[in-house]
Amino acid sequence: MATSTHPAQAERKIDAESQDYQMPQQDEGKLKNRYIGSIDQGTTSTRFLIFNGLGVPVASHQIEFKQMYPHSGWMEQDPREIVESVYTCIEEATKSFTEMGNSTDDIKAIGITSQRETTILWDHDTGEPLYNAIAWPDTRTQAIVRELKAKNGADKLQDICGLPLSTYPSALKLTWLFRNVGEVRKTYDAGRLMFGTIDTWLLYNLNGGKDRNLHITDSTNASRTMFVNLHTLEYSPEVLDFFELDPKKIILPKIVPCSDAEAFGSIATGTLKGKKITGCLGDQSAALVGQLGFEPGMAKNTYGTGCFLLYNVGEKPVMSTHGLLATVAYNFGGKRKPVYALEGSIAVAGSAVKYVVNNLKFVESSDKISDCAATVKDNGGCYFVTAFSGLFAPYWIDDAQGTMFGITQYTQQGHIARAAMEATCFQTKAILDAMEKDSGHKLTQLAVDGGMTDSDLCMQTQADIISIPVDRPIMRETTALGAAIVAGFAVDVWTEFEELKEINKEDRTIFKPQISQEDSDKMYSRWTKAVEMSKGWLDSDTGNRSQ
Repeated sequence: MATSTHPAQAERKIDAESQDYQMPQQDEGKLKNRYIGSIDQGTTSTRFLIFNGLGVPVASHQIEFKQMYPHSGWMEQDPREIVESVYTCIEEATKSFTEMGNSTDDIKAIGITSQRETTILWDHDTGEPLYNAIAWPDTRTQAIVRELKAKNGADKLQDICGLPLSTYPSALKLTWLFRNVGEVRKTYDAGRLMFGTIDTWLLYNLNGGKDRNLHITDSTNASRTMFVNLHTLEYSPEVLDFFELDPKKIILPKIVPCSDAEAFGSIATGTLKGKKITGCLGDQSAALVGQLGFEPGMAKNTYGTGCFLLYNVGEKPVMSTHGLLATVAYNFGGKRKPVYALEGSIAVAGSAVKYVVNNLKFVESSDKISDCAATVKDNGGCYFVTAFSGLFAPYWIDDAQGTMFGITQYTQQGHIARAAMEATCFQTKAILDAMEKDSGHKLTQLAVDGGMTDSDLCMQTQADIISIPVDRPIMRETTALGAAIVAGFAVDVWTEFEELKEINKEDRTIFKPQISQEDSDKMYSRWTKAVEMSKGWLDSDTGNRSQ
């Protein structure tokens, strides 16, 4: 980098010194006492937030849950612990809410947003999971991906479902489970195998498990499995046949819109027993809704465990020819048509920061990474390709491994910390370039949210690398807000998008590019070279490390 930017260099739209979110005044009398609960079940933590009708969170609780890494490239989670974490967060946040003098009667509905693609299988008769949840970044299916790419019909899949064959979608995780877990095949042959992503598993359990046996998903989460025809939003017989699945033997969840007053049931037990669940959508779709990205051409980038850029393309899916995914952005149902997006998915973002913290021990916590990076003025020529799960969009390089280039005796901890943050920024630049080619339009500003956006240094770096302003809200729980919005629409807390226009609009921070286009291009050129050099570190046949 040519410059190191102090937080004060970021331009504030309103009230530059204020750190307090001020509620918009519009409709305050109507909305301030109407509340919506939001379950936000993420890759590494679960939270429950309660928003008022002005989009302001008034109570919340968050807990982390255990990640399991049985082998290199594998990532698993305990399905039961995930459910328990949701109940704990609901109880604790609701306790805080009522201690403020509020009543649970004022909570009109519950929304759910969750990590996508993560796959769980369970027995219809017992309700018990048959294996751990295989998380979305897991790469154990690399050899299966290469095998299936050579299979007849593989070249037609993406035109149907919008997703390429990769380790990312649920279909590949299910294939691995069929081949490697005997109980899964046995349950499938008996016609009792229930399949679901995290949203389906949570809805099943929150509704009482096998007693009610609610087995349902929304169209945003369903579109991440590979099993769904993106044009009809129904299961594709062609895709199911490709993966050798008999729909009479595997029980797939019913697909419904994201916002529905009845379809998602209600909470069966606990403090909020009987409360209706009226909204459900995948986390990245929720963030787009939370950023109010309701018009074609609007986009957001969420910096969480991974990093995900969604670009609203309107009511017809656009199939990418430049390495992006076609997906459902949101689907409010009723008279509204489904809306689609182009998506760029980066597997490793905040998890790269955790790697620097937990593995390299440079700092004691993730929130200190910016301080470490700020000890140097630039990356010192160090580039960190954080391909811990291969490289996702727009590269789709399964055999890449995490690699670091440009290390010399001059390299310090700050250079590596900065390079870890920059890796996400460079990949975002690659995705934006691909989106421009696919859509024919260039973004003029990028809305952002997620944990890494707390770092002014990271956001200024992002603006420098993509050469357009970066727009950060002061209230960054946009994923949970998106779930609250779809739930609220189902029970008429809001009825038109126009009613949301002032939500989370005050005190946003705009980071403008601070370096020349020439310097930005030089940095990106070096990154591109590093990506090329990261290829081929896995054996092409077995998925094991090359010796």
